Amino acid sequence: MVLVITGSPGVGKHTIANEILHSNDYELLDINKIASEKGFIEDNQDGNEIDVDKFKGYFEKIITEKSLVVGHLAPYVLNDKNVKSAIVLRKNPYKLLDIYEKRGYSEEKRKENLGSEILGIITNDAITNFGQDKTFQIDASGSTPKEISSRIDNIINRNDDGDNIDWLPLIQEKNDFKTFFEY
Repeated sequence: MVLVITGSPGVGKHTIANEILHSNDYELLDINKIASEKGFIEDNQDGNEIDVDKFKGYFEKIITEKSLVVGHLAPYVLNDKNVKSAIVLRKNPYKLLDIYEKRGYSEEKRKENLGSEILGIITNDAITNFGQDKTFQIDASGSTPKEISSRIDNIINRNDDGDNIDWLPLIQEKNDFKTFFEY
């Protein structure tokens, strides 16, 4: 069955996937890399985006039982039938803000991604697409890749229920909404 690693940009999806590959025989399917190599990227005023509808049909044909699917678009290009576990990596928005600034993201792109992380958009979409029983969150803010990989193994074996993550109280406590949202 397919293992999915998803989450906002900068949470460590590829780092964790590489850690998992060290001890498992999954075949890595990197959504962004495959979409780029196969010509599913479209240029628009906001930069490059994947044509999700066209890509979904292609992606369904290449997925196998031992696929490790990595990418923030996983909830939008996969259906639930083959997915055993969908891991949504989450990260403290203040740590993500630092990552996005180092990557040179525009303020608009930072706020879009941070707002999505704070509101749990990818988590919600993963639950909607894969189901509550297959979707698990892990707070990757202060853990090593090896620790997160171990937790994922426990989740796959249903010995760990993942984390319940809500960043809104943190932002509310600091009265810091303008840092993360345009309003």
